[in-house]
Amino acid sequence: MLGQSTQQRAPWEGRVKLGQQIVAVVVEASPVVALTFADGFKATLDLQRLLDIGKVFEPLRDPVLFKEARLDRELGTVVWPNGADFSPEFLSQSGSLLRS
Repeated sequence: MLGQSTQQRAPWEGRVKLGQQIVAVVVEASPVVALTFADGFKATLDLQRLLDIGKVFEPLRDPVLFKEARLDRELGTVVWPNGADFSPEFLSQSGSLLRS
């Protein structure tokens, strides 16, 4: 039908919601992390695009620093020692970075 998108819905679409916490983070390789969310949903986040487009995350281009990604259990976010972080709210707006 004209005007309707033929694009299929991504498997994470609608799964990563405001307030949903990340409960596990595994660095697969720079710049890829595997995430587990509070409801058990698992996805992989490829951060390459973000690392390429701005100074905010530029330090994470260093694979040694990138591998230091950790889960902040209190906030349910992915954090690095330099203060960089990715919250579930950010991820909900960045589905194109996720691949399940």
